[in-house]
This record gives sequence, C-alpha cells and structure tokens, in this order.
Amino acid sequence: MMIATIRRFLFRGAIVLSIVFGVSGAISAAPLAGNAAPAWNGLALTPPMGYNNWSYYQCNINEDLILSQAKALVTTGLAKKGYDTITIDDCWMAKKRNVDGTLAADAQKFPHGMEWMGQRVHALGLKFGIYEDAGDKTCAGFPGSWNFFQKDADTFAKWKVDYIKLDGCNVPKVPGKTNEETYRHAYKAFSDAILHTHRKMVFSESAPAYFQYTPDDWYLVLGWVPKYGNLWREGDDIALGQYSGASKWKSLNYNYSYNVGLWKYAGPGHWNDPDFLLVGDSGLSNDEMQSQMSLWAVMAAPLISSTDLTKVSPSALAVLGNPDVIAVDQDPAGVQGHIVQFGETYDVLAKPLSNGDVAVVLYNKGSASQKIATTASLLGLNNASSLTLKNLVSKSITTSHGEIEATVPSHGSVIYRVSAR
Repeated sequence: MMIATIRRFLFRGAIVLSIVFGVSGAISAAPLAGNAAPAWNGLALTPPMGYNNWSYYQCNINEDLILSQAKALVTTGLAKKGYDTITIDDCWMAKKRNVDGTLAADAQKFPHGMEWMGQRVHALGLKFGIYEDAGDKTCAGFPGSWNFFQKDADTFAKWKVDYIKLDGCNVPKVPGKTNEETYRHAYKAFSDAILHTHRKMVFSESAPAYFQYTPDDWYLVLGWVPKYGNLWREGDDIALGQYSGASKWKSLNYNYSYNVGLWKYAGPGHWNDPDFLLVGDSGLSNDEMQSQMSLWAVMAAPLISSTDLTKVSPSALAVLGNPDVIAVDQDPAGVQGHIVQFGETYDVLAKPLSNGDVAVVLYNKGSASQKIATTASLLGLNNASSLTLKNLVSKSITTSHGEIEATVPSHGSVIYRVSAR
C-alpha cells in the first residue's frame, strides 16, 4: 500500500505512471530551460562537485581521515577536474555549545578545531564545507542551529567555510504554524544569516527530503527552496557504504526515480540533489557505477563523491574523472535532462547543451542485456540531415541519419553527445 502511494505522488501524470506499470512510450523532446531565475547569491552556476564523508564513514571521522580524503582529491587529479570542495558531515561537533553559544568541534576528533581544518583544506587548493541542522539537534544528536542561525552563520564565516549543508532533523513544532511554514522560516532565516555574513557560501538545503511522503507540501517546499539556497536534497538518503551491492543498486535507482522528473526546478544556481555518488564503493559493478555517473550528469546533479578516495580503483577513478561526462553535468546552460522515451526496463534521457548538442543516456534498468533505440526527433533535433554521436565512455565517434541505438548491458548505460549537421 505504501509503495503504490509513494509512486503515485512522486510521479504525477500518466507519463511516469506508465513507466511504473511497465507501459512503453515516447514523451516529448527535452525542455530547453528549467529555473531561469538568478541564483540567490550568485554562486553554484554549475552543479557543485566535491567530497562528503557521510555515506562511507558516517560518524567515524577525525581530522586525519578528512585530510586524507582532501589530499586524495588532489593526488588523484579529481580536484583539477572540478571536485573542489571537501565537506565534513554530521558528528564533527562537541555535544554542547561553548558558554558564549558558539559551536565547538569535538576535541578528540578534531583537536585543532574547525578554523584550522579550513586553513588546511584551503592550503590544498580546495574549498571547505561543513554540516549543520535547522532543528534543535542534528540527526546524530549534536547541537542544531535552531535559535542560533545568525551566530552559526557568523561562526562558519569566521572559519572561512565555503559550503554549508543544512539538514532538517528535529525541527521543532511551532504553535499556529504548519510544518511546511516552520521549515520555510528556518531555511529562510539561515539563508538571510548567510547573506548577512558577507561571505560567499554555497547553501545546500535538505528541507524537501522531510516532506517526500506528503506530496502537497513536498511540491510547496520545492517551490521555495530555490529562493533561499543553491541545491537541495529532495528525498531518501543514498545507501551507506557498508550496505550490500544489491542494496546500493536499489537505492541509487530509487533516488534517480524521484529526481528525474523535477527538471523545472533546476537551473544555474538551483540544483536538485539526489545525493552522493557511490562510484568506488564495494558491491557495485563498473557498469552500475557508470550508470550512476551518467544519470547524475544528464540530470545536472551535484557530483559529490562519498567513498574512500585513498583506495579508489583505477576503473572507478576513470568513471569519476571522465572529463566528457563531467562536461555534460557542468554545461553552463544548466538544463536538467529528462526522460523522452521509456519501456518496462529502460529509459532514454536527453539534456540540451549550450552549444546546441544534446547529451543522451540509454539506460538499461533490467536484468538482461537489451537493444535500446531512440530518434533525433525525440531529442529535439528534427531538422538534422545527419547526426554525429560521440560515446563519452569509449570515445568512439559514429554517424547516423536519425536513429540512436546501442546494445546496453544489464544495469548499464550508454551516454552520447549528439551533434546535428
């Protein structure tokens, strides 16, 4: 009963309901724009990229571990490819605030403190990100920002923070206010507090995720988060690093499914965030890792790795660092791709790019290899006499007079950059 209800509200309209129930069909050419409003702070004009420790390590962190991951961003070459922000998630704090109300780092995990951490991260040429919560406690029970919004924003500015992730656990009930109104108050207040610091800090909001199963409020929240922040989590967390490969595959598919239909909310400075990249985690095949990377790129999602980068395999590193796929994600037009064709076990996604090309992903969700084909008209390339197709993984270049097709392995994908002539 719950599964059917979730699917109905997450995918309003017959198009995606047809996908759920296994009916094949075509939809429409990819939209040419989403959220065209200016970014609230002028930042994150392309989807943020970087590293966050949560999925792989959760609370098992300390300053040596965080710095080892920051150094790995540099030594692997990922930093030069755009993965430029290292964010410390929940559990970095002391259990209580200082006597003056300011936040303090856990003295055992981070004996040098957060200002020192920021200095070390910046010395590596990276940006420094940090986690807090809009409620009175974080999800792990540490001090939240409720009633301390300006003080915490000022503290983060003093520490030279560049990126703030504000979670939404433990937001109190306010008499006379709905939950949606209370969350809006909290996130607007923190957004205003950031602006008042006069430090440029990218703001990652988690508000929509707390309304995922109340559809009317979910869409209300998705409507206002772009006014106050740069990116936002809309739903369930991605699987943790210790989960099985099957659980990770199920999780990333689910996060893809709730994110893919939200293209109208995305644009430069405004990004839907389906959560971390699991590329490099145990249990996932290379095809599965490539599928997540390709899907996140065509959806213009933030590319935030959460694995152990000090031990990442060469094949996983090649997936994370593929410059052609990264370029699709980082395209300055900022269009989030959407489904233009689907079947019971496959989707075709298209994303218009700033130079007139179209990025296309043929995605096989099924358990067996299958041939997937689409046409130029569904990509919005009706007038092309011929097409040039670059496979962004194999780098092979082919031509076509209108059809784009490939045999795609189970759980695999093919990503093309299609140019019209």
